Amino acid sequence: MEDKKTKLLIIGSGPAGYTAAIYASRANLQPVLYEGHQPGGQLTQTTEIENFPGYPEGTLGMEMMDDFRRQSLRFGAEIVNGIITKVDFSKRPFVCEDDSGRRIVAESVIVCTGAQAKYLGLDDEEKYRGLGVSACATCDGFFYRKKVVAVVGGGDTACEEALYLSSLASKVYMVVRKDYLRASHTMKRRVEQKENIEILFKCNTVGLYGEDGVEGMSLVRNKGEENEEYFNVPIDGFFLAIGHKPNTDIFKGQLDLDAEGYIITKSPTTATSVPGVFAAGDCADPIYRQAVTSAGTGCRAALDAEKFLVDANDL
Repeated sequence: MEDKKTKLLIIGSGPAGYTAAIYASRANLQPVLYEGHQPGGQLTQTTEIENFPGYPEGTLGMEMMDDFRRQSLRFGAEIVNGIITKVDFSKRPFVCEDDSGRRIVAESVIVCTGAQAKYLGLDDEEKYRGLGVSACATCDGFFYRKKVVAVVGGGDTACEEALYLSSLASKVYMVVRKDYLRASHTMKRRVEQKENIEILFKCNTVGLYGEDGVEGMSLVRNKGEENEEYFNVPIDGFFLAIGHKPNTDIFKGQLDLDAEGYIITKSPTTATSVPGVFAAGDCADPIYRQAVTSAGTGCRAALDAEKFLVDANDL
């Protein structure tokens, strides 16, 4: 099979990947973009999006990603519905391999492989995804104004999500496995002072129920102990806040990653530890994880890649 040669390979899609492709195509870099396991990224699993500029009436995640994709195609990006399975960043040009065994030889690379929220592993989470189950309070909290929601988790992220939702929802339950919050002292105090947040300590979620969406959660308190207790709590929304896992496994040993697996970039640029390789979107962002910030870093990565290629006399 003949090698595919390109000035710029974009690994991953979503807001970061497609935006990088738009900018790179307009710069005549003729990028090749591999869409990955989930073409369009996490947003394709989201229902309505109302916080992305340019969509005053809101839009569906799948439709917005289709808009991004079509715009990148319009400017000449080559989009491959495939997965990059191996990378070798030890020297330029970089050599990558896809799931069909084809080698892609690239003068520069932008990694946009995203991240995925950690779930409890319940069948009901998949059943009600987009119908009351969410892993992003900032994205979906608005839909639960004056409603009752639950947040699973006991760390700083869970407390932040609960506090954010408490300004919208009428009631917020925090479902915490342990008998204490793992969050910082400041976050604990803020949560405990909020009248509409109730913490359910030593509780595990065992299921969700509802006809056309989430109507309640089934919990067990003191699991495995003599005073084990099963009970239901009516809710309208169920938010996961137990962390995210960046999709960066294939870059271990190739790029510098932090303790959680996020790609480390050289601020204020998107440059990684390997000259010519850049990272954008959630795979390099453990903090914001928003569509608009991912799109912004996709733009920056394309501009960084263009400058790198000019300086390297590859353009």
